[in-house]
Amino acid sequence: MHLSIPPGIFAAAALLLATASPSHALTEVEPGNRNVEQPAVPGASKNRTNALKTTFELKYKKIVALLRTEQRLIDKIRRTAETFDIDPIHMIGAIVGEHTYNVDAYDRAQTYYVKAVSYLRGSINFGYDGEDVSDFIARPQFETCAEFEASRDLWSCREAVWNDVFRGKTVDGKAFPNDRFSAVFFQPFYAGQTFGIGQLNPLTALMMTERVNEATGARELNAEDGKEVYRAIMDPDETLPYIAATLATAIDDYRNIAGFDISRNPGLTATLYNTGDSLGRARNLARRNGGRGGSILPEENYYGWLINEKEDELRSLLGG
Repeated sequence: MHLSIPPGIFAAAALLLATASPSHALTEVEPGNRNVEQPAVPGASKNRTNALKTTFELKYKKIVALLRTEQRLIDKIRRTAETFDIDPIHMIGAIVGEHTYNVDAYDRAQTYYVKAVSYLRGSINFGYDGEDVSDFIARPQFETCAEFEASRDLWSCREAVWNDVFRGKTVDGKAFPNDRFSAVFFQPFYAGQTFGIGQLNPLTALMMTERVNEATGARELNAEDGKEVYRAIMDPDETLPYIAATLATAIDDYRNIAGFDISRNPGLTATLYNTGDSLGRARNLARRNGGRGGSILPEENYYGWLINEKEDELRSLLGG
């Protein structure tokens, strides 16, 4: 049987290979915001905050207060950041951004453990309309991904196949929603869900599992074991390495693909943590610049802008 491979798959493969390109001169992005004023906050974030009868300012103060009183958590953040060779301010920025614009913080870190236990009592399966994700990715359309072994490369390829072949289309008589792969197949509880102190989604955890395994020795995740995936993103002790891996990967993408060192700018890493797809965004920036580096600098969004604006206060949470 002849299998037609969508052109987007070749683009995805080229991107993955680009991460292995040798490093050339880097353009270092200084700390601080490119935008004088904060970019507009999306309506969805405003609506969520209004529904909670609170404000962004109050939510920001709440998560900062939580971090200020949870020295044990701060110590773990510092150790985890060291393991992944990143400044811990990047992890603080991601956590603060998520709890300011996407969810509300609990009053105590212990509540995150309690919440995790409540979700992990039952079975958790990933799938759509009666089809498990393990069966879905066994379809012949995904054969092109077999060449990839690294978890991020493999799941990025599968996500690209989803976008090119299945998203918003009818394939083999089955209609698929015009939505993200993670939203369709990896949300067994309710739409728009992310969990834990880092508000990660299961697909991100699956992409990062190999890097986490290499750095910490943690067991690699498998999409067939939904409960373990959710444990990794909901248990504060287990999710911190996934937060760090996601941020470290974004820094690597911008260094290796776009030619920018963003390691001193927590607002940019927070932006990429918020938007996702650091690989694609690094590629787009490189294209706009006609190659690595260039005059067009990466910019923070509304979420990252706050982190840069509050960097001094957020660094104070880390102590000496």
